[in-house]
Amino acid sequence: MSNVFELLAHDAEPRDLTPADWTRLERNAAEIFEALGLDLDTPGTRETPRRFVRALFDATAGYDGDPKLRTVFPSERPEGVEGRHAQIVEGPIGFYALCEHHALPFHGRAHIGYVAGDEILGISKLTRLVRLYARRFTVQERLAEEIADGLRELAGARGVAVKLEAAHMCTAMRGVEEDGSVTVTTVWRGLYDESDSLRSEFLTLTR
Repeated sequence: MSNVFELLAHDAEPRDLTPADWTRLERNAAEIFEALGLDLDTPGTRETPRRFVRALFDATAGYDGDPKLRTVFPSERPEGVEGRHAQIVEGPIGFYALCEHHALPFHGRAHIGYVAGDEILGISKLTRLVRLYARRFTVQERLAEEIADGLRELAGARGVAVKLEAAHMCTAMRGVEEDGSVTVTTVWRGLYDESDSLRSEFLTLTR
């Protein structure tokens, strides 16, 4: 099994910023803020560059992986029972992510369904899986695909369904300035891709 869940994303090195790195990034952030009109010489803004860089680092913690994801249990299905359409559905799982196009947030709710193979996940691991991938620079379509493939790899699921509903600040705060729109993405893997009834049940449960 890949180490992407326990350690790193995309086979990258762990993020390890030195004090000099933090100072340089905070100085660069300060230059941007000042150029855009923020007065950094007030009690409320003197620490803004530092807080901004730290907040951005925390918001992208998914690049560092999650060591608590590797917890699976034997399937509870009795021996000899196939359970082809016995799905497990969890949600809504709230998430926040940063769009890689403008580095502005998008946020919403995830629903996950899966048909277990030989193992099941602890329910909290589904939330951890969503947030592992959401806490990176990404786009909604890729986020849904990564969650689906990650769950299939992590738990050996025979079928996976992912539904994401999110509002995007890059369309609300700039551009068309669309307020109140929600983007919905669905991804199917395995048995869900093969079965209309399984997909229909999942969508009914997550409506």
